Amino acid sequence: QVQLVESGGGLVQAGDSLRLSCAASGGTFNSYVLGWFRQAPGKEYEFVAGATWSGALTAYADSVKGRFTISRDNAKNTVVLQMYNLKPEDTAVYYCVAGWYNGIYVKLVATEYDYWGQGTQVTVSS
Repeated sequence: QVQLVESGGGLVQAGDSLRLSCAASGGTFNSYVLGWFRQAPGKEYEFVAGATWSGALTAYADSVKGRFTISRDNAKNTVVLQMYNLKPEDTAVYYCVAGWYNGIYVKLVATEYDYWGQGTQVTVSS
């Protein structure tokens, strides 16, 4: 049974950095994209970033490009989202996700990801 467990959320000020980590277990993830979605109050799930097994293919939401970096440690089955220059609009619950990689592109739609973590809150004060 696949499990994704996030850690690293918290309350920070605008301009600060934060590192989210996700430990994946219960499966073989070399055919999966591991990534992150977020959901702000009253809003839909928003794709943040995703990476294939090798890390050769990554994708980012336009709103986080240049500020967030996703990386994978396949030996430990973890995926890390390093967030820099955080803004109040980054405030949301962040979810680690895993979904089968189609060999072409990193999927951007929430419904195409099979496994979700429980979420971790990130709050950025102005």
